[in-house]
Amino acid sequence: MSFTSLPFSMRPLLIVLLLGSLLHAQQPAAPKPKPPAYLSAEEAGEDFIIQGEYSGMLDGQKIAAQVWAKGKGEFEALGFTGGLPGAGWDENRTSLSRVQGRREAGAKVATFHNETAHATVDGSTMQIEANDVKVTLKKETRTSPTLGARPPEGAVVLFDGQGVNRFPKSQIDEKLPALKEGITSEDTFHDCSLHVEFMLPFMPEARGQGRGNSGLYLQGRYEVQMLDSFALDGKDNECGGLYKIASPRINMCLPPLTWQTYDVDFTAAKYDETGQKLVNAKITVKHNGVLIHENQELPGPTTSAPNKENALPGPVYLQNHGNPVRYRNIWVVRK
Repeated sequence: MSFTSLPFSMRPLLIVLLLGSLLHAQQPAAPKPKPPAYLSAEEAGEDFIIQGEYSGMLDGQKIAAQVWAKGKGEFEALGFTGGLPGAGWDENRTSLSRVQGRREAGAKVATFHNETAHATVDGSTMQIEANDVKVTLKKETRTSPTLGARPPEGAVVLFDGQGVNRFPKSQIDEKLPALKEGITSEDTFHDCSLHVEFMLPFMPEARGQGRGNSGLYLQGRYEVQMLDSFALDGKDNECGGLYKIASPRINMCLPPLTWQTYDVDFTAAKYDETGQKLVNAKITVKHNGVLIHENQELPGPTTSAPNKENALPGPVYLQNHGNPVRYRNIWVVRK
């Protein structure tokens, strides 16, 4: 039956039904709520207490584990022999082992199992049983050896938390105090050395680039990634990575809500008088005091960099990627 053959009394009803069906089909799906982001241990919950680094001795050899929270009581433990990354573990000789774990609702401990071992973690210790062997690992709280480093004479202090703030239009988290994400320095730099301290939020239900994402951009062009990649693989798009250029030599990311450091030695790209690039920029990076990149060439700017590559000096840019990351004690020494 065609529309024109319908009685006049039925035509308005059919139009209403068709329009309603069309509007319903075109309605976009409701956006997923953002995963929660916590900036203090007090609000982070029971899973945060269990997350962390643990180490001990077995048959005269140091063994260690990193336990990271995956959200809603789920965990993963990454095991090391020789010690923790940057503290005894030999990334060139030793393979890693990963075990899944869970904290049941209301419980204070997380349990981990595989074919040969059982472990419980309570936020202070990790108790491991494997066949007839029992070992206890104690929780460690590591800090960067350059945390709180004072600027040398002649340094350009960009933010000190005590009144110096050379990031125009920036916002300060007064509780810490520290700068919020998405800031650009008023000063610009060529060759330089830089120190910055940063704190990543605890976002256990987030994954990938949505997990405490930010970045340190030298000259507003070349990014050293900031991301909560604690206990992950250490790829070029994770903490300390140079996106699509180089992964960090070792994943030195500490647990979220820990103040961490980048100490960077940067050599700007060199150009002739016509603006033709002659030499790529280079970068050396220490993450929490451990060398992760040495004289690494930077063939071009990061894809999302706010500044194009040229001979002009550029600012220090700390990226806003939609996550609450905090920064403090930022200073630069011009060469």
